[in-house]
Amino acid sequence: MNSTRQHTPLDKLLISADTVLKTLIPGAAEPYRVSPARQEAELELSSVERKHAAGLMRINHTGEVCAQALYQGQALTAKLPEIREQMDQAAREEIDHLAWCEQRIRQLGSRPSLLNPVFYGLSFGIGAMAGAAGDQYSLGFVAATEQQVCKHLEHHLQELPSNDKKSRAVLEQMYIDEEQHAEQALSAGGIRFPTPVKLVMKMMSKVMTKSVYHL
Repeated sequence: MNSTRQHTPLDKLLISADTVLKTLIPGAAEPYRVSPARQEAELELSSVERKHAAGLMRINHTGEVCAQALYQGQALTAKLPEIREQMDQAAREEIDHLAWCEQRIRQLGSRPSLLNPVFYGLSFGIGAMAGAAGDQYSLGFVAATEQQVCKHLEHHLQELPSNDKKSRAVLEQMYIDEEQHAEQALSAGGIRFPTPVKLVMKMMSKVMTKSVYHL
């Protein structure tokens, strides 16, 4: 006998609402794994270095807000049950990143971006459209997005102050996870997006990073 419970439309609505609240309410996200930063000592940073590190981590936090929205939007419109489950699982794993980044931002004496609700709404819409276009496009979008995130992480790892071991530990683990998500999406049947599409995604990403670094 199959004991797997099928979610009703109301169940899905409540689950989505819970995810939105956990994503956007400060301190609401509870990580499944302990932050890698916990193993590192808090070394001295100048006020300029601390502000810069906080700006970089704020960008990464908003990136995780966008990831949550994308996965939720895609899961809502995905055609195959196994693809919806994969999107749900990826979103749960991204909760770790969301919580880790917020923890580090607070430790640096700053706060998450005030623009997070705006980027969540935009990303949810994009995710829903990608899911509606078909699962292969949805998975391809996940792969392209995660690859773009990995490039951001590489850049931020170079930009971080040398003494900020805690932020570095967080970003290094995020890079490992995001790279794995991209590979899983392609292995599951995602298409590889052409260069023009990736360029548009890169331009949109720049708008987010420029605004969120300060706000």
